[in-house]
Amino acid sequence: MKTVLCYGDSLTWGYDAETLGRHAPQDRWPSVLQKALGPDVQVIAEGLNGRTTAYDDHLADCDRNGTRILPTILHSHDPIDLVIILLGTNDMKPALCGTAFGAVQGMERLVELVRHHAWSFDSEERPDILIVAPPPLCETANTAFAAMFAGGVEQSAMLATLYADLADEKGCGFFDAGSVARTTPLDGVHLDAENTRAIGRGLEPIVRMMLGL
Repeated sequence: MKTVLCYGDSLTWGYDAETLGRHAPQDRWPSVLQKALGPDVQVIAEGLNGRTTAYDDHLADCDRNGTRILPTILHSHDPIDLVIILLGTNDMKPALCGTAFGAVQGMERLVELVRHHAWSFDSEERPDILIVAPPPLCETANTAFAAMFAGGVEQSAMLATLYADLADEKGCGFFDAGSVARTTPLDGVHLDAENTRAIGRGLEPIVRMMLGL
């Protein structure tokens, strides 16, 4: 049995911009990936609305700093064969970070946390890491989200190239979710059901390759 941990934000949690609720379990991309990979792989979804790579949100009602909670989550699901990290969207908020460069720095820190984690099992092998660039933000008439993510359309468009360079430098896998999915203009940030399903389908080939399936 192989174990895949999906570490992300509302795109992984399954936020629905139309209903302001949550996509059905079968529509969330980790569920789609699980179905595609079959019973010999366990896909664990660890998504939290508002999670950043490495930045504090002092207005939040919980800890949304991805670096702070990751070691606990790694211990919770140990042993793990592959860690998929889909983060960076919330880093586009100027009140928290606001730049693609800052998101890359945060992603690099997450990679290092996985690589240097004190794994419970006595093994020389560490999980492989798959860095996923989120779909770029798009223009929206939603004034609240437009203000919250001011400048994010331009900055988020840089993430795929910068994340790909980081993955190459660190020896990680890379997937551009923007190659298969588009954010909804309802808020410019989130995904409708079809686009979140598309990420799960798009990830299947590279995940199979990285797991040796």
